[in-house]
Amino acid sequence: MEILQELFKSSGFGGEASLVWQNLVMFVIGGVLITLAVKKNYEPLLLVPIGFGAILANIPGAEMVANDKDLIPDPGDPNDKWPLFAFIYNYAVSKAELLPPIIFMGVGALTDFRPLLGRPITFLLGAAAQIGIFIAALGAFYIFGFSMEQAASIGIIGGADGPTTIYLTAKLAPDLLGAVAVAAYSYMALVPVIQPPIIKLLTTQKEREIEMPQARAVSKTAVVVFPIATCVLTVLFIPASGPLIGMLMFGNLIRESGVTQRLSSTASGPLINIVTIFLGLIVGATMEGEKFLKGDTLAILALGMVAFCFSTAGGVVFAKVLNLFLGKGKKINPCIGAAGVSAVPMASRVVQNFVSKHTDGRVNPLMAAMGPNVAGVIGSAVSAGVFLSLIKVLQ
Repeated sequence: MEILQELFKSSGFGGEASLVWQNLVMFVIGGVLITLAVKKNYEPLLLVPIGFGAILANIPGAEMVANDKDLIPDPGDPNDKWPLFAFIYNYAVSKAELLPPIIFMGVGALTDFRPLLGRPITFLLGAAAQIGIFIAALGAFYIFGFSMEQAASIGIIGGADGPTTIYLTAKLAPDLLGAVAVAAYSYMALVPVIQPPIIKLLTTQKEREIEMPQARAVSKTAVVVFPIATCVLTVLFIPASGPLIGMLMFGNLIRESGVTQRLSSTASGPLINIVTIFLGLIVGATMEGEKFLKGDTLAILALGMVAFCFSTAGGVVFAKVLNLFLGKGKKINPCIGAAGVSAVPMASRVVQNFVSKHTDGRVNPLMAAMGPNVAGVIGSAVSAGVFLSLIKVLQ
């Protein structure tokens, strides 16, 4: 009987670390994330591991919380070992910053920049669609009282780029990692719900019917030189963006070189899949109930929505402004500005479906929308670098 009593005390039901209401709520939240991924197909590659990681982190006594400082072993005690998630978090996300840049390499190997190179002007739309990042960051700092580091981490949600969000937050505000990452991936998954009403509000039927001319042909030399030149110039101007931009452009180079197919296939296939599994689990494992279920989390979700909406609107409005200076036959369909967020290729498909629906299939701007869409990937990484540089200067 005594043995049974001791076993019960050591369990998560009756021990010192027993179930509390926050754990139960997080079980539900984890289950909701998994349900959305399975039933609605919302970002399943990330929401399934994030949801399950959240459940694991809230099992008392399991030592599966990724960012719990109490789980870091004592260097002077040879018998003190690293728990699994704490080890991966510390040496692959927090200290080494390994996983997000590797995902960026895989993204680069999956990305075709030809739509952007064929219409260089759409690069401006990708830049304009980052405005929500800075609006939300300013709101978080001046209105909600978050620190500069926390405000930057919240603002980057507007870039709709999960790895960038995780990378910046792990560096600046690791205590917010779970809430910020969940907000980022949730809004990415809700692109088909959030963006169409904004596009409809900001465009007229005449603008939606603008047919864009065929993009100019892009040479082999251009697609090979582009990642090299972009990496060098961007990192020279904003060195803090180096890990993300460097790996993104390297991944694209091995794709476009035509002589490194094995490397490209590995980066865009098995490697990015492995890293995605661990990154999702680790993000979920930061969502400990007592730290996640706070008023700050609701503020982060609200500010993330503000960031995403303003980023969508920024791209559309800037396209309308550009049209004031473009001649007849060169006008941009302003709807493609909404694709300037970094949710590739979902945002482009949303624009395509929206325009096609409102023109009875006469206008199909999918490839035109891919230009600002892939530019948004670069823009979000650059924005993260800008935040890191500014905070370093201001401190």
